[in-house]
Amino acid sequence: MKTYLRILQYARPLASFLPQYLACTLLAIFFGLANFTLIIPLLKVLFDKTDTVPLQAPDQLPAFQMSLDWIKDTFNFYFADVLAAQGKMGALAFVCVIVVVSVLLSNVFRYLSLRLLAQVRARVIRNLRRALYYRIVELQLQYFAGERKGDLMSRFTSDVQEVETSVVNTLTAVIQEPLKIIAFFGLLFYISLPLTLFTLILLPLSGGIIATVAKRLRRQAQVSQTTLGSMMSVIDETLGGIRVIKAFNAQAYIKGKFEEQNDQYARTSRRIDNTRDLASPFSEFAGVAVVAGLLYFGGTLILGGESTLTGETFIGYVVLFSQVLTPAKALSSSFGNIQRGLVAGERVLGIIDTEPTVRDQPGAQVLPPFEREIEMRNLQFSYGDTPVLHDISLTIRKGSTVALVGGSGGGKSTLADLLPRFYDPTGGQLLIDGHDLRACTLHSVRDQMGIVTQESILFNDTIFNNIRFNTEATEAEVIEAAKIANAHEFIEASPEGYHTVIGDRGSRLSGGQRQRLSIARAILRNPPILILDEATSALDTESEKLVQEALQRLMQNRTSLVIAHRLSTVQHADEIVVLQHGRIVERGTHQELVQREGGAYQRLSSLQTNAALA
Repeated sequence: MKTYLRILQYARPLASFLPQYLACTLLAIFFGLANFTLIIPLLKVLFDKTDTVPLQAPDQLPAFQMSLDWIKDTFNFYFADVLAAQGKMGALAFVCVIVVVSVLLSNVFRYLSLRLLAQVRARVIRNLRRALYYRIVELQLQYFAGERKGDLMSRFTSDVQEVETSVVNTLTAVIQEPLKIIAFFGLLFYISLPLTLFTLILLPLSGGIIATVAKRLRRQAQVSQTTLGSMMSVIDETLGGIRVIKAFNAQAYIKGKFEEQNDQYARTSRRIDNTRDLASPFSEFAGVAVVAGLLYFGGTLILGGESTLTGETFIGYVVLFSQVLTPAKALSSSFGNIQRGLVAGERVLGIIDTEPTVRDQPGAQVLPPFEREIEMRNLQFSYGDTPVLHDISLTIRKGSTVALVGGSGGGKSTLADLLPRFYDPTGGQLLIDGHDLRACTLHSVRDQMGIVTQESILFNDTIFNNIRFNTEATEAEVIEAAKIANAHEFIEASPEGYHTVIGDRGSRLSGGQRQRLSIARAILRNPPILILDEATSALDTESEKLVQEALQRLMQNRTSLVIAHRLSTVQHADEIVVLQHGRIVERGTHQELVQREGGAYQRLSSLQTNAALA
């Protein structure tokens, strides 16, 4: 119930639709009840063979009051008038006209309530998907390292769709059917108290069994949605690694992984359908059993002379009670259907409820324009319980270039990721001009930085839009940035030039072309601080030379943090910092470090030189 109410909160403001919806629903129920209450006077007309008035009608039109007696007496007044003036045929026609008008009004108000509900359904799903997407964008990078992309996609697609199908679409049953049941029982109590109390003794038995079925459905739905997320992950890995799968002749292997998840999902879905389908026939059987018991009990009262009910009133009562079965059946079916949606809703809300660990602190200030230096004081960082950086102390003066080198897993990329606050340090301080970055807004920190990552991250859009990404640059400025990054020539040779769509993650481009577009994007941003994480790693020798020259010109008046495995690309850095196992083991210029006997940098330089000669 808690999950259901939380999902409905995404329909706010409720005042924009709830009063109208309740009004239309109540009017639809009222006119629907009128259809069946007219059965009793109709039966009196048909079964009474005399020409006298077969009911007690008031001599004058009753004064208005909120009661069932007023409705009954008003109808009897007009009915008796028609019966006296036009006879039984006229009274029969009168009742039939009233039935048609009542059915028409009932369905009109029912349609209006469904229109309002359609607006609510669209609003809930839109707001829920928006909240999920916004939270995904806000979450820190570390969150995605522990989650499978396929499972996240499953929550965006199938889970949200399941919420719409199983939860929001049952709003009619959850709101309207209980109101119908209350209205029907109110009328049944009015007609006969003993008979209605008898039926209420039997109904809780079926309700308890239906609740047990719903609980079982919930457990099965949890397994089903988890399995679907795993299957989506396999599909995502297949699409992303199709080249490797084919190269290693691994089609049979990957098909086996998919079949395992697919079969498990099919088995779970079949169990859910079997259990859910049990609710409807059981509720129908239980309802018919109660009606049979009602017929027996009511029949004994009438035949034994222990009840004031007439035959036609009892038949009308049974017909009215049989109509309770329809909303009761719909309600029980909705409880079965809703379980899978609630599980899906919990999976979606689980992400929405995840608080980002990297976020603006209360009262965070805007980082002023960079003027002097970047300072790292005893910086520490851990991934969970695994320490990655230990007591890093480093100062980067404005306009200087500092290179981070060392073996893989030494903490170079992690250290660079702390600067734009992709992560926050677990110890020590990271300062820009004396301002602790954790006390500054994320937007103001990242606004002063340009980043080119080792993996070229591009979007399925045109070349122009990828370079211009999130800026107001003109076409001339985009072209100039492309020229500096040595990308202009291959862009011009593309089928539609700068307006060529590059495919998913730039799949229509070579690795070197993708990297040059990433560099052009960073150049266009024109930030005071540059972070280059293996920015030239995907370039061929000629392109690397040209881009390296462009980057050298670009870095002349900027502060740059460069991560490199190839030492030849950082020889001109103002300072080179060697990291091993998350600690600074050496620092200095290229000339100083290469001459240091037995040093880590000299060893790396020798290894790369020998590899190049070989």
